[in-house]
Amino acid sequence: GHAGAPDSAAPADSGTESAALLAVHPSLVPTSRLAELTRREGKAGFVVVDMTDLADFTPTDDITLPDAPLYLVRDVTRGDDMLGWTPADAHPELLARGRTPLTVSEGVSWLLQQPEALEPGACFMCIGSRKRKTTGGLDARTPALWISGGTGRDGRENKGAPKLGWCWAKNHHTWLGFASTAGRRGPG
Repeated sequence: GHAGAPDSAAPADSGTESAALLAVHPSLVPTSRLAELTRREGKAGFVVVDMTDLADFTPTDDITLPDAPLYLVRDVTRGDDMLGWTPADAHPELLARGRTPLTVSEGVSWLLQQPEALEPGACFMCIGSRKRKTTGGLDARTPALWISGGTGRDGRENKGAPKLGWCWAKNHHTWLGFASTAGRRGPG
C-alpha cells in the first residue's frame, strides 16, 4: 500500500481519496529546503544554481492552496501522456481534464514520499508554480524535477540525484510530463 494508506488502497492512478499524498505548504518549509531532503539512490536532491529565485515561483491564479501547513493532494499523476508538450499547451489541457498542475512544493513533497516517481526518461514539470514579472505577465521559466546527469554546473557528484531546475515555457521536452492533481484538501 501507500504510506499512510491501508494495504487495500487503490493504485495511485485510480483517483480515489486513499491515493492522496501529503503536501508541505511552502510557508511551512521553503521548497528549496524540501528539495535538499529528497533522495534517489542515496544522493540528496538539489536546486540548480541559476534558480536562486525559487521562492518567487508561486501558485498560478487558477490554484488555491489550502490554508494549512500540511494538506492532501489526490490522484497525483506524472503526466506521461503529455511528454513532448509545451507548458503553455499543457496547462489549459490539464484544466480541461478537470485537473490542476502541481506546484513545485507539491512536486517535491511527492518525491519525498515516492522517490520512484522520477525515472530516467520520465520526469515532470510543476507548472502550477510560476514567477510573476514586476512588469506584468509571467517569467518564461517553469519549474521541473528530473534526474541530474552530473554534467556542467550540476557537478559529477550529483549524477543520479533529484534535480529541481527549470525549462522554458514554450519548449518541448520528450522526457518531461506535467504533474497534476485531481484536487487539494486541507484539514476539516
